[in-house]
Amino acid sequence: MQSQQLFHVIKPGILTTFQDMGRSGYQQYGIPVSGAMDRFALQLANILAGNPRSAACLEVTLLGPVLEACTPLTIAITGADLEAKINENEIPLWTTVHMDKGDKLTFGKHQFGVRAYIAVAGGLDVPALFGSMATDLKSGFGSSLERSDQIYGFPMDAPHGTGLQKKFIPTYKNAIEVAVVEGPHTNLFTKEARERFFSSIHIVDANSNRMGYRLKSEKVEVKEEAEIFSDAVPFGGIQIPSNGQPIILMADRQTTGGYPRIGTVISTDLPKIAQLVPKGEIKFLPISVEEAQERLVKMEKFLHEVEVFRNDL
Repeated sequence: MQSQQLFHVIKPGILTTFQDMGRSGYQQYGIPVSGAMDRFALQLANILAGNPRSAACLEVTLLGPVLEACTPLTIAITGADLEAKINENEIPLWTTVHMDKGDKLTFGKHQFGVRAYIAVAGGLDVPALFGSMATDLKSGFGSSLERSDQIYGFPMDAPHGTGLQKKFIPTYKNAIEVAVVEGPHTNLFTKEARERFFSSIHIVDANSNRMGYRLKSEKVEVKEEAEIFSDAVPFGGIQIPSNGQPIILMADRQTTGGYPRIGTVISTDLPKIAQLVPKGEIKFLPISVEEAQERLVKMEKFLHEVEVFRNDL
């Protein structure tokens, strides 16, 4: 099936990139995983649009693009509320919406959250590298949208007005509590340092991005004799460098790291961080591996139920 032109890019926005679930299995070769910062929102956008969960979407950061539809299509926008509009008429989020040829999708003022995801029913046509369409600017995989770009894909008819009930739609706050599984370098921190880490309010520094969120808070000290070998780092790993200011490793993180990690943000809470604005506040809460697994199972069950319901339409 040959792809068609979906959108003409009139304005690109601050940072609009193609993202999917990332490049799994290549960290051992020094290739970052990348992919969506908010995987929950990306998967739901695809589910609503009738696409495979892992299909590529447009990830829009804070200031959205202006896109002109080149053919009739159906879209679903999830994640941050950036005042999405079609022909100056505000449209609902977390719901499928129809666009006719010539319609313009625009974004207004930031309301809450940081990243929105645009899925097109039928999927996007983007070159895949190492099994993924995800953009990783630092590694040179793909590029952000630019003015006059053309976006291609495989438009399909899909039901309009299919969406989540309000009670299931995430709310993005400027102060969040995030669950953490401690380790793997717990022994390199004193009991006092760990207590300080979990009792402090951590502020997101403006110098945060898709690689990592830098936090400002009371210094978390590492034992002077602490030395570790560089090892593979996970999405959500919390490094403590020599200055004692935590760094949460995000989607475009490096493949290995040599700073001690005091813990890892559980996967179901990573969307909270991905949607947290600069100067937002984070409070960490330690939980067990078993509790983290239970939360993941619950989230996967929800996604599966939405997918089954959507496929039955």
